[in-house]
Amino acid sequence: MTPGPEGRGGARVAAVVVTYNRRDLLTEALTALRTQTRVPDRVVVIDNASSDGTAEAVAGRFPEVDLLTLPRNVGGAGGFSAGIARALDGGADLLWLLDDDTVPEPGALEALLAVRERATTADEGPPTLAASRVVWTDGRDHPMNTPRPKPRATAAETRIARAAGCVPIRSASFVSILVDAAAVRERGLPVADYFLWNDDFEFTTRLLRGRRGVLCPDSVAVHKTREFGGTDADPGDRFFYEVRNKIWLFTGSPGLAPGERVLYAGSTLRRWARTFAASSDRAVLFRAMARGIGKGLSGRPRPTAALLREVGVEVPRL
Repeated sequence: MTPGPEGRGGARVAAVVVTYNRRDLLTEALTALRTQTRVPDRVVVIDNASSDGTAEAVAGRFPEVDLLTLPRNVGGAGGFSAGIARALDGGADLLWLLDDDTVPEPGALEALLAVRERATTADEGPPTLAASRVVWTDGRDHPMNTPRPKPRATAAETRIARAAGCVPIRSASFVSILVDAAAVRERGLPVADYFLWNDDFEFTTRLLRGRRGVLCPDSVAVHKTREFGGTDADPGDRFFYEVRNKIWLFTGSPGLAPGERVLYAGSTLRRWARTFAASSDRAVLFRAMARGIGKGLSGRPRPTAALLREVGVEVPRL
């Protein structure tokens, strides 16, 4: 196991994992982080008020982990905002963001770091974001976590990415991405009030607008979802978050240029149509959609710093 570069002048990598009532999966994920060929210098775990003994398990089996147990569940969006804030406050240079059901293969982080180096240019430096290839438990590429290719990537971007064995991307999910901490300090944390869904899309498009992101096939992570499927699977009542957050994103986020808003809005409507077509209970989806439209049009997300302060997390000066 190769130690991190602290003390050798290298970048300090903080892994950030958000969890809620998935103790056994989290244990597997943390074991995978511990056994990386290049281990992260710090591991921050945000426990969203789990009731299944998660905190005790982490404290007992992974004493090296920086564990923060929140007083209430603030969702994946709030959890990643809290974890990133904590990592930034600790001086991280790079942030490796992972869900609690993500099990990276042993060389995942080392491959992401290698790609950053290979894709560095004299004019622009390294890419702002590098994403792992995400697979399901049977080895198939996971459609839920396939990064969006960058539309109209320049010839130079494509050439640099290909030379590093990668492809240019426009967004990615919180399932094994390596993010430049300086970019987060400049452009801000994930929007905590999204709670769940679209928080990673909004965050990564905001970070990558006008900047480079790459998908690294050599870095592989297994996403252990219960079922194999994409984002058009029937979410039931949770469709509320999809609708509300998409409205917030398209009407308020600086992550998308005007033309991109049209492009992704059209893609969203097509995906919603597939969701309704495949649903066994469309009445639930219609009610969730109506609530989401109402909330999305009548308000804006609460400030992230204020929401995190409610659960005892102070946002460092970015």
